[in-house]
Amino acid sequence: MTDQIPGRRESTAVPTTGPAGVPAIACTALVYSFGSTRAVDGIDLEVEAGSIYGLLGPNGAGKTTAIRAITTLLPVPPGMVGVFGNDVAKRRMEVRRLLGYVPQQLSADSGLTGRENVAMFARLFDVPRRQRGERVTAALDAVGLREAADRLAKTYSGGMVRRLELAQALVSSPRLLILDEPTIGLDPIARDSVWERIEEVRGATGMTVFVTTHYMDEADQYCDRISLMHRGTIRATGSPQELKASLPKGSGTLEDVFRHYTGDTLEEPTSGEFRNVRATRSTAARLR
Repeated sequence: MTDQIPGRRESTAVPTTGPAGVPAIACTALVYSFGSTRAVDGIDLEVEAGSIYGLLGPNGAGKTTAIRAITTLLPVPPGMVGVFGNDVAKRRMEVRRLLGYVPQQLSADSGLTGRENVAMFARLFDVPRRQRGERVTAALDAVGLREAADRLAKTYSGGMVRRLELAQALVSSPRLLILDEPTIGLDPIARDSVWERIEEVRGATGMTVFVTTHYMDEADQYCDRISLMHRGTIRATGSPQELKASLPKGSGTLEDVFRHYTGDTLEEPTSGEFRNVRATRSTAARLR
């Protein structure tokens, strides 16, 4: 049973699951190295179907590497990662059909309209031709972009672009939505807008959401459970309230929790870091 967070809307939808009791994500002693650098160092992680689960940590903690392993973009040995009971090493395509993924490296194509961007993803995710028009419109409606659907994406604000990217991930009706820093660099109003849409879709479908974020207020308000990751390992896991109650004084902020378990701080991205992220995004990443 997760803690109730004031002001938060609880989902009334039945969670979208695989076999009964099977978690949406299960990582067992997950390890991944780049040469001599071990980016992920034996993490265990279990995400309940239908929940919003946050993975927090500073830049370089290993969060994105873990996500890429879960989404099949990085190869791992059998038995390390499962998605709704499917081993990602053995059932790669089956896992991909269950996912919607918004990575930092992906951005909408500015030369296409919003509708064209989402339609391209419908083709990439092999949405049946006869369903594409309806599914594209439904995805745009879900993120509040119907009126702007036929404008070029280059005319969109930052918050609208992020919502468009969310529509791209939702067009395939995923069971599991994975978001890597979905609101990085956005102003508070745009951040709230993105999260409102995420919660609305989750409430309507019961899909599982797995998210990384630097923003502690987002994690506190929206996540059912959180894992704190630092230097490739998981340092603590629990609901936001459980983690704050675990402090020696019995209360504090999530920033205090992270400092307690790691001796470090979670730094929000600077505008320069955001520009670097945007500069490295490429539409080619869609086809990795």
